Amino acid sequence: MIFTEYMGRNPKIMEDQITYPLVSNLQGIPKIKSIRASSMFGMSFIFVVFNDDVDVYWARTRVLERLNYAQKFLPQGVTPSLGPDGTGLGHVFWYTLDAKDYNLGELRALQDWYVKFALQNVEGVSEVASFGGFQKRYQVTIDPYKLVYYGVPLMDVTRAVAANNRDVGGSLYEMNATGYLIRGLGYITSLDDIKEIPVGTYKSIPIKLSDIAEVQMSSDLRLGIVEENGEGEVVGGIVVMRFGENAKDVIERAKARMKDIEKGLPPGVKFKAAYDRSDLILAAIDTLKEALWQEVLIVCIIVILFLFSIRSGLVAIICILLSVLIGFILMKLFGITANILSLGGIALAIGDVVDPGIVMAENAYRSLTNRILQNK
Repeated sequence: MIFTEYMGRNPKIMEDQITYPLVSNLQGIPKIKSIRASSMFGMSFIFVVFNDDVDVYWARTRVLERLNYAQKFLPQGVTPSLGPDGTGLGHVFWYTLDAKDYNLGELRALQDWYVKFALQNVEGVSEVASFGGFQKRYQVTIDPYKLVYYGVPLMDVTRAVAANNRDVGGSLYEMNATGYLIRGLGYITSLDDIKEIPVGTYKSIPIKLSDIAEVQMSSDLRLGIVEENGEGEVVGGIVVMRFGENAKDVIERAKARMKDIEKGLPPGVKFKAAYDRSDLILAAIDTLKEALWQEVLIVCIIVILFLFSIRSGLVAIICILLSVLIGFILMKLFGITANILSLGGIALAIGDVVDPGIVMAENAYRSLTNRILQNK
């Protein structure tokens, strides 16, 4: 998946200036099955589908090569990004931050700048996607009448705000055999710093941003909300599993990391599991294991009843048990987990395993009977 953000643009502009140039340059990549794209307000999504036998990281490399070339056809400042190396089934664990004494903006900042980065280091995790709450931003609302009054162009205001949010270096100053690193501190740390930015002069008097605009803290544009059980909005994240990883192991490692992260959270903030796929996995495996042993037991009883011979029935039963045992041993040797597919395959194979055992037992029984009759 290729995601491109160009906020404030309608779907028509997104299609013409973002989606179409990218799709045109992605065509021609080897082993592509199809390309699907969607353009919406401020966002463009492109899904490149490769053949099933293609290595996922080889495919990502080919797509990145084309994206680097297509960058020059996009508007200035727009950069497409490649989605995580996961699949549509990679959302294995959802969590929320449970806290009553913090607002949605504070919880979202905690999720984006602390929890998210800590969980992304977990082995097998491709991405941690944040949801809910408010993303904080500084909002500058300019008064056009004051711009005209002071004679300050709008572009000068934009350049002044951008230029006053960075530190600069001043080389090294030596004094008394001691070196001092010199730098100018210019990063914005509060609303007051923004208000004091000079944007021009009027009759030799500096004009500050607060003289022509209202500066305040606000939230980014929201296209939706996240609620939990109708109890109100929540903030949390989605743990996306990397392609080819074991979902149960990834969830266990993520939970272990959450216990460590929780120690560094502000007082009253705790993790709350909203969706845990390991519960479904364990329940499905337990159900399949129970059905597997029930199937083995029923087959053994039916074989003994219909063969009218305990010894002949034991031959078929031993074949079943040995086949299942050897199957589990091979799974262990080759690192195959006891998942739904592997256990389901063993359950389906029991019918094929018991047939040769019955045939061999019946053939041996008939041969022994004929030999006994001949000796008589």
